[in-house]
Amino acid sequence: MTGNAKHIGLFILTGFPTLALAHTGHGTESGFTAGLTHPIGGLDHILALVAVGFWGAHLGGSARWQLPLAFVAAMLVGGALGMAGIALPGVEPMILVSSIVIGLALAISGKLNTGLAAALCAGFAIFHGVAHGAEMPVASSALGYAAGFALATAALHVCGLASAQVARRVPSVHRWAGVLFAVGGLVFGLS
Repeated sequence: MTGNAKHIGLFILTGFPTLALAHTGHGTESGFTAGLTHPIGGLDHILALVAVGFWGAHLGGSARWQLPLAFVAAMLVGGALGMAGIALPGVEPMILVSSIVIGLALAISGKLNTGLAAALCAGFAIFHGVAHGAEMPVASSALGYAAGFALATAALHVCGLASAQVARRVPSVHRWAGVLFAVGGLVFGLS
């Protein structure tokens, strides 16, 4: 082996120990990174957050932005409660119920008033936020952590909005998506 090959090999090997730290919980991530990865770390959160965006797109008009905005704002309030150690009963079941209820609203083609739909999303978001806040890593910055989970949540809402926009061309797709969101919530609830 030439001198350059040895140096390159040694350089590559020095990166291997960091591969073991590829997941959260090792204390090396920033508050922002920990917050950013928390919502995407659980399929229960992903399901509900994508459902909010999909429902907003289905309702149309200002619901496209009001539902996600209400969700993120209320989730930040819930996050502050969780960070402060204030527990709410039934946090995990309510996260699953959010997927089920939004899924059923889509499945029955529920055209709720946008204000009522946004209020429902905000109510569910409090529970999502408490879960995020309660699981903030000890050494993390609360502001950075909250910014991270708010951004990840908004991104998942956008995924739901975009999916609904693309799928609009297929008749009754919102009903089938609703069934999938509701069944997904039920499956997680039973597992």
